[in-house]
Amino acid sequence: MRVVRSAVDEGALSVAGEAVPDAVKVERPRPGGGGDYASGVALKLAAAAGLPPRRVAEVLRQRIADQPGIALVEVSGPGFLNITLDRGGRHEVLQDILEAAIPYGYGDSLRGQSFEFADVSEERGRVVTEVVVRLLQSQGAVARIGRTGEPLPLVASPESRLSALAGVDAARWAYLRAARHDRPRTDVEGLLAQRESNALFRVRYAYSRSRALTRNALELGFEGEVGPVPDGEALLGLLSDHPGVIESAARHRAPDRLARHLEAVADELLRFQHGVLPLGDEKPSAAHRNRLALAEAAGTVLAGGLSLLGIDAPEFL
Repeated sequence: MRVVRSAVDEGALSVAGEAVPDAVKVERPRPGGGGDYASGVALKLAAAAGLPPRRVAEVLRQRIADQPGIALVEVSGPGFLNITLDRGGRHEVLQDILEAAIPYGYGDSLRGQSFEFADVSEERGRVVTEVVVRLLQSQGAVARIGRTGEPLPLVASPESRLSALAGVDAARWAYLRAARHDRPRTDVEGLLAQRESNALFRVRYAYSRSRALTRNALELGFEGEVGPVPDGEALLGLLSDHPGVIESAARHRAPDRLARHLEAVADELLRFQHGVLPLGDEKPSAAHRNRLALAEAAGTVLAGGLSLLGIDAPEFL
């Protein structure tokens, strides 16, 4: 999505804003197709751009090829993009995450743009507006809440004081996890449940597990070290997507996109965590150090995402 947006913003593709899709579908190639992933986005943009699909695909091909972790991008058929990942160097994004820490994913794609939103008293509106402002600022925009701005269109919460019943963090998650046109979840028992059915619990628990893995590794005498993790491709892919998710959430005033992404990261980290530490008499190896670095990077992404949503990330849970 970032590649498509940059091609439009920089004039490489002349496409009206409403014709730019909200999301780009990327899927595994069909039998006989090449690469690790395929996308038909060029075919969708061709009519709006006034160009043949293969010409649109070629504009996007070079831009995708220049992205970190991409080994090869080819155009096939009427204009499909076939993408092959660089598995040897893809893990290097972990170093970027660990060095950037909480601000990983912040950028300047909206620099020079200004936004003002109305100050509202209704609880959900206030929470969502505050986070939208924070998301826009994370992408370099000037954004604030004032008296002259327009209110964000939201379906009002049936319970206007959910925070008084469920607590601030649970209420914020309920308001932000729901898309703006949907009613937020308001069952207090479900929002506070310490079990897998509660998405906020899973996200916070996954973060606390990442911190526990670091503590346990130190007790065993080793630290994380960035390197290839063959069994961590799914988690690595989600972490690589994080900057694009934040940018998309900012552009579309949609904190729910970030919340859903954090759920996906948490679920994959909880699946992956079981192989991070040595078992029994096993000695720590390079593989363990590499897996630990991946788990620590995932924890960093979860903490940063929760911070943007204004939700606490506890180290012990």
